[in-house]
Amino acid sequence: MTGVAIQPEGPLGGTVLWRIALSAGVLVGLLIAGAVVRKCGRPLEDRYDETVLEAIQAVAVSIAAVGAAVALVTVWGAGSLIRDRLEVLLFDPRAGLLVLVAGLAVVVAFTLTRITRIFLDERDASIVDSHRREVLQHVIELTIFAVTAMIVLALAGINPRDLLISAGAVGLILGLAARQTLGAVFAGFVLLFSRPFEVGDWVLIDDNSGIVRDVSIFNTTLRTPDDDYVVLPNDKVTTNEIVNRSRMGRYRGSVEVDVDYDADVERAAALADEAMDDLDEVMNRPTPRVVTKRFGDSSVVFELRFWIRNPSAQRLWQAKTAVIRAVKTAFDDEDVTIPYPQRELSARPGAAIGGADPGADAAPEDGERPAPGDDD
Repeated sequence: MTGVAIQPEGPLGGTVLWRIALSAGVLVGLLIAGAVVRKCGRPLEDRYDETVLEAIQAVAVSIAAVGAAVALVTVWGAGSLIRDRLEVLLFDPRAGLLVLVAGLAVVVAFTLTRITRIFLDERDASIVDSHRREVLQHVIELTIFAVTAMIVLALAGINPRDLLISAGAVGLILGLAARQTLGAVFAGFVLLFSRPFEVGDWVLIDDNSGIVRDVSIFNTTLRTPDDDYVVLPNDKVTTNEIVNRSRMGRYRGSVEVDVDYDADVERAAALADEAMDDLDEVMNRPTPRVVTKRFGDSSVVFELRFWIRNPSAQRLWQAKTAVIRAVKTAFDDEDVTIPYPQRELSARPGAAIGGADPGADAAPEDGERPAPGDDD
């Protein structure tokens, strides 16, 4: 049986003990390098994003590990041994090289997409808004992976143009099998380019109200006022009515209040208007308004209209609470009554009350009522 042995004298020369010592030094150096990389990252945590630091540290440790591996191979003169073992494993060193290049192409593709995401996330919002970042990110990722796929196919000896021959049949099969998923993907691109809303907008989609947290090519994620996360497929989003309450940067809220019929309506409206003008939760422009809406059963109904900035459900609740408290305090100070529902019951002349017969004779005050049939 023929084997491959390590030569007693490697490129660096020396005895086996000397090589063991060098190997131990290489391993210790690798551990020290990892500790140094980790320690150097701590002072930079306040200056750089955590994701960027992790990526840099991972690359540095990987480079140190590759360098340590090369050093060990050099110390022990094991280059020919590794080459022979790869030849036995892969039958053809060139095939192994192709696999290695293909793997590196995939790694480079993922690295480029990661770098692109970090680069776009760090752009100033005035230059590239969140929506355009999403569009650019997805387009760049698809382009990188498409080019990588063509490179891998070319390394495998497959001409990508030959795949177009059966693209029609494959597309038909995929379209039938994954039509809902493909529909969501196409709808995602429609949303990304049509821009009916952006990340951070307060929207209402198919009775789901919340802040948009993420828009991908597959689904849209909302955060509701109850801190629930609702994930909606993009095809469902595009086929339903979308109400964007943040598009104008403001939103109008309203509160109804009742005023007694005996109160001075104009004075009550002026008090409510003045109470809303002093609130920080309400915008000064457009100015709040008091509208006489209708006649109620027991009161005149006012609608207090006001505007809030940077709309959200939480800000709307805060504004409504502030308006109600301010108007209630103003009415109490000026003795303006907010009535509660009342009903006044009255009987018609001659109508029965409590089931009594109004035509029945009253019983005599003294004596007993005559027995039936007694005429005497």
